[in-house]
Amino acid sequence: MSIKNAFYAQSGGVTSVINASACGIIETAKQHDDKIGKVYAGLNGIIGALREELIDTSLESVENIAALRHTPSGAFGSCRYKLKNFEENKREYERLIAVFQAHDIGYFFYNGGGDSQDTAYKVSQLSEKMGYPITCIGVPKTVDNDLPFTDCCPGFGSVAKYVAISTKEAAMDIASMCESSTKVFILEVMGRHAGWIAAAGGLAGKNHDEAPHIILFPEIAFDREKFLARVEDSVKKHGYCVIVASEGTQYEDGRFVADAGAKDAFGHTQLGGVAPTLANMVKQTLGYKYHWAVADYLQRSARHIASATDVDQAYAMGKAAVEFAVSGKNAVMPIIVREESTPYKWSVGEAPLSQVANQEKKMPIHYITDDGFGITAECREYLAPLIRGEDYPPYDESGLPCYVKLTNTLVEKKLRTDFDV
Repeated sequence: MSIKNAFYAQSGGVTSVINASACGIIETAKQHDDKIGKVYAGLNGIIGALREELIDTSLESVENIAALRHTPSGAFGSCRYKLKNFEENKREYERLIAVFQAHDIGYFFYNGGGDSQDTAYKVSQLSEKMGYPITCIGVPKTVDNDLPFTDCCPGFGSVAKYVAISTKEAAMDIASMCESSTKVFILEVMGRHAGWIAAAGGLAGKNHDEAPHIILFPEIAFDREKFLARVEDSVKKHGYCVIVASEGTQYEDGRFVADAGAKDAFGHTQLGGVAPTLANMVKQTLGYKYHWAVADYLQRSARHIASATDVDQAYAMGKAAVEFAVSGKNAVMPIIVREESTPYKWSVGEAPLSQVANQEKKMPIHYITDDGFGITAECREYLAPLIRGEDYPPYDESGLPCYVKLTNTLVEKKLRTDFDV
């Protein structure tokens, strides 16, 4: 196969380590210049390919590309845009082929979660369905930790570390004030259908007498009376109650406790507001003074306290993606394989995109205590290695982290027509 250029794009919600995967891809591609020419990054994900807005990463300095490893967010811009099926919108695929042909692109790397891997899988079918040869590799990323096959997902370990630390520190604050002030603190975290992030809050305490006293999982139906009884019991026993609640906490009939009534671009229910909803329940029924917080973007952008394990794995997934591609593999995604928990050992494996796309991995029920409010020892054993180690970014004299901002220079367009998305 002659030398072909590569296309890389970031998709879905960004993380504190997605740029580490980008760094792994770009640096590794340079080591295979006998097969890969330039690496073009899509401006704002797959939208950049459709609009022919391609960033020439070769124009960035070696130092700036290396700095991606310690820089949060999506350096090239991300998007929430899902390709439709061939039959529904063939023009999208015809446009992709036109752009890829115009810029001699033969490799496609797509960095994202389940919906994004669906896009990657559809692109991998361009050769079969439309006669355009392209090597397509998915690169795992999601803070929700809900991709199948892989032991964990890049982005999750750092969020887990942030949530565990935040829970621990907030609990210490509440404990010092509860005698005459706040009795209940609620931290709302991400997780629409899988409670992995909420579970990570459980690492803040070493046993069930330590905060968090209640964890609410999407996998366990929310019982209002049972919840309020546990809050009251905790306040009577400890003087205060710390709660970590997944945004996807839902009733037995499937209704979300915090359904905002809107949908995102992937068609998922827009969530947010479970913390104030729970706080109002507590206030109205028990009368306790409360405070609540929503981790929101803070949890996924906190590169300053990223897990070293997570950073290493994110880079390794990008590196492996390129190595898979140049070795002739196609329509696969590199995954993390846990070999041992104690001591923690992992290696790189692979999974077919056809089986990864649009699948969600929920927490095993045996990771949740019988009362539905905590994590088991087995869950703790799974989570603990993922938050270990620090990988601090460099700091400048102002006391702030040194994060890189790329020039993101676009290549000249070769097609005469624009494309609306």
